[in-house]
Amino acid sequence: MHLHTAFHRQGVIRARVGLAPICPLRHVRRMAKSAPSFTCTSCGAVHKKWAGRCDACGAWNSIVEESPLGAGPSAKALTGKGRVIALSSLSSTEKPPPRTRSGMTELDQVLGGGLVAASAILVGGDPGIGKSTLLLQAVAQFANAGLKCMYISGEEAPAQVRMRAQRLGLAQAPVALGAETNLRDILTTLDAERPDLVVIDSIQTMWLDTVESAPGSVSQVRAAAHELVTFAKRRGVSVVLVGHVTKEGQIAGPRVVEHMVDTVLYFEGQRGHQFRILRAVKNRFGPADEIGVFEMTGAGLAEVANPSALFLSERGQPAAGSVVFAGIEGTRPMLTEIQALVTPSPLGTPRRTVVGLDGGRLSTIMAVLEARCGVPFTGLDVFLNVAGGMRVNEPAADLAVAAALLSAREDIALPADTVVFGEISLSGALRPVGQTENRLKEAKKLGFTAAIAPARSKLSGDEGMTIRQITDLTAFVGETFGAG
Repeated sequence: MHLHTAFHRQGVIRARVGLAPICPLRHVRRMAKSAPSFTCTSCGAVHKKWAGRCDACGAWNSIVEESPLGAGPSAKALTGKGRVIALSSLSSTEKPPPRTRSGMTELDQVLGGGLVAASAILVGGDPGIGKSTLLLQAVAQFANAGLKCMYISGEEAPAQVRMRAQRLGLAQAPVALGAETNLRDILTTLDAERPDLVVIDSIQTMWLDTVESAPGSVSQVRAAAHELVTFAKRRGVSVVLVGHVTKEGQIAGPRVVEHMVDTVLYFEGQRGHQFRILRAVKNRFGPADEIGVFEMTGAGLAEVANPSALFLSERGQPAAGSVVFAGIEGTRPMLTEIQALVTPSPLGTPRRTVVGLDGGRLSTIMAVLEARCGVPFTGLDVFLNVAGGMRVNEPAADLAVAAALLSAREDIALPADTVVFGEISLSGALRPVGQTENRLKEAKKLGFTAAIAPARSKLSGDEGMTIRQITDLTAFVGETFGAG
């Protein structure tokens, strides 16, 4: 039955019994308002109906129904109801935002030089990686530096936080401690106390009584983050939010939370390694991709002043499949060891195991080696690892990965005093990478005397190292390993 015919018949019936007719458009609008929406709790994608699997991220049983939002006021109704905002020109100059240093050099470097007032920071990491330990140490350092600090825990009781503080030797730090999940009570307390810095651990445990959904849902996380960020900007309070991560390593909840905050930090590492990496993936007040390196000890997280030396400290005699890569993390040169193992596979489908590097990048490099250089990996298991728990993301590691694979396959070790870096194109050509001089200076400082780099790299001529410049991957394979 058509909608128009249905309303016509209802109008006739209502007229016979003396009732007012129904407005079809008003009824349709009312029906549109009550249409439910379904949101994925893993990635925040919105769906028209419920499904067992999210099409956007592939997560199972992650789609939940959200309360519908009523239609807001129209643009015409909003016009003239607010205040005129202050405008300025692009040529106007303002002082850079004031910063407060914590005294933890690695943390201050990742933040871009210190904590900016009224900033919102989101910190994510795997469970048990040390996020709470890091932030408790940081908030104690900022409190000792003169800031009024608060630590609000939604996951632990105050006694548990005090036990951690005593173990870390921070029991005497002037930090106000609280345990609450009701965001209204938290904001009321912050408005009364007016701290300079507050840590919320974690955003997934917060709940807002104006949102009709369970704590940790997409609606709650989005609304709670919005309220906290708005409060930070309005009251001049720096807010640090702790966020859980998904199986893929992304911060759980809608991605809009990452867009709300000023800085997004990831605390990375592997349970079996003592090293932890604090990486800035977004920073409005400093460079992105900056990293800070920490070592997990019995007394908490200790700063690593020279990460390159520490990552290479366990490196012994030259071995096949071991190559030192001169990389750049943010603004800091970093030397890491890339290890490869290539063995005959007893399986019909050879294994490809990668730790610390993108698996797709490894497949691309192997395809280029086979197509351009005639080096096949058919029937061979390939294992690749970045030593020390580091994760390498830059394309400059391509040549070091290829060298490690070839070294392991041909059982030929590269000289121990040589570093390798360069990007490989699909044609097999080697492309120069940025900050070549900084890479070489860091390598020279650690005792390396030779480097293999792409041709046309920008060199000053006073590096004090023997630099072998390669034009394409075929030449590198032939000269170094006698293959191809």
